[in-house]
This record gives sequence, structure tokens and C-alpha cells, in this order.
Amino acid sequence: MAGQAMIDQGRFLEVIGVETELMAQVAHTASADAPVPTCPGWTLGEVLRHVGSVCRVTRRWITDGRRPEHWQRKPGPGQTLEEYFREGRDELVAELSAHDPDELAPTWWPADRSYGFWRRRTAHETTIHRIDAESAAGREVSEIPEDVALDGIDEALVLWFGQRLPLLGLSGTKTGSVGVRTAGHTWIARAGPTETIAWRCSAEEARRADDLITGQPDKIYRWLWGRAGPTAVTVSGDQDMAGQLWALLRLATR
Repeated sequence: MAGQAMIDQGRFLEVIGVETELMAQVAHTASADAPVPTCPGWTLGEVLRHVGSVCRVTRRWITDGRRPEHWQRKPGPGQTLEEYFREGRDELVAELSAHDPDELAPTWWPADRSYGFWRRRTAHETTIHRIDAESAAGREVSEIPEDVALDGIDEALVLWFGQRLPLLGLSGTKTGSVGVRTAGHTWIARAGPTETIAWRCSAEEARRADDLITGQPDKIYRWLWGRAGPTAVTVSGDQDMAGQLWALLRLATR
């Protein structure tokens, strides 16, 4: 359940507040038409609209008991983009704050049907798209706190790589494993035609992987989400498995 996260559940609500405020501030300094280098084809306005829409569909998913077919996907008549964005954020945070993170809630991950799932998911959704917003504005990307980055690495590997890909029916073409090591924490991500799975592991287990990825938590987190270039991390090994990991995550998170 919610205990699968690496940080306290109350921390996620703080992160959502901080990251969405950063996004709103960025919206005042750049044109809504500014392109997003970290998410080709999108504009700053599309990033804010997307997050506002995700907040609404998440709240409806929880309150309706199932994924809704219809929700407000863009600003209404007379509503600015920022108002739409803030309204969606406020409604979702109010819903998440009103319930214990261990309380049951519908989700798309069978292993975690809890409000805590959505606290964690929303915290990382807003963190990643804050990076997009700052990139569109031409700002230096604000550093992600280490505790948030470590939990984000765990979520990217265990949830998106290990759970989302199988749900989508996607798998690797080559069988092999990738170790990830940063700030005293280690993971294994293993993929192939018959399995796609990731888990927290010992340092020795990570060293035995075909490829080993090391670097600062902030850099690895952004790299896993496609928000940092290949030189942001160090890869030991022939890099085939690391390349497959990166490519599969692009399919999982698109």
C-alpha cells in the first residue's frame, strides 16, 4: 500500500504545492506559446493545461470509483489558463488531504489501491512537468531535493518500468538487467521478451547487472523520465541494457 513510497506521505502534499507554485510563477514570465525543449511538440501552455487536466481526471477517478470518460480538459469560458490550472490543483489537493494515505482508492496499479498512490503519483507528475515549464521559459532547472529524487527513481523503475509496461503489453527484445546506484540506494531493472520487472536490491546485486547506472539522484531521476541527456548519468557496461531501459521507459510514460 502507501508504505511502498520511500518518503513520508505528508511530504508528497508539500511537493505538489511547491512544484505547482513554481509552474504558475513560470507561466507569468514566458509566453504560453513557448516551445518545451524537454517535451518536443508541446508548448508551455500545453504543459499547464495537461497538468490541470490530469488533476481533474485523478480527482474524478477517486470520487467516481473508476476512470471517468469525460472531464474538463481545458479552460472554460472566461477562465484563464492559470485559473484552470490552479482550480484543478486545489480540488485534487483538497481531496487527497481529506483522506488518510492508507485509505482505499481506485488506481491503475493493482499492487496499490490507496490515496497514497495518488499523492505520490501527483507529486512526481508535477515535478517532472515543472522541469518542462522551466525549460520552456529558458530558466535554469531548479534542483530536485534528494529525497524526492530518490523516491522518483523508485517510482519510475518499480511502477512505470515494472508495472506500466506489462499492463500495456510491452517488453524488451533482449534479456538482461540494469543496476541503478545513487546516494546509498540501489535497484535492479530486468527486461526481456518474457518479463519486465524492477525492484530495490543490494549493492552487490546491482554490481552484477549487465549495465550499471550511477550519478546524482536528481540527474538519474530526470534521465529516467527523459528530461536529461545521456551524459547526465554514468553507464558501466556495454550500454545495450541501459539503452533498452531508457527506450522502454519512453513507451511506458508517453
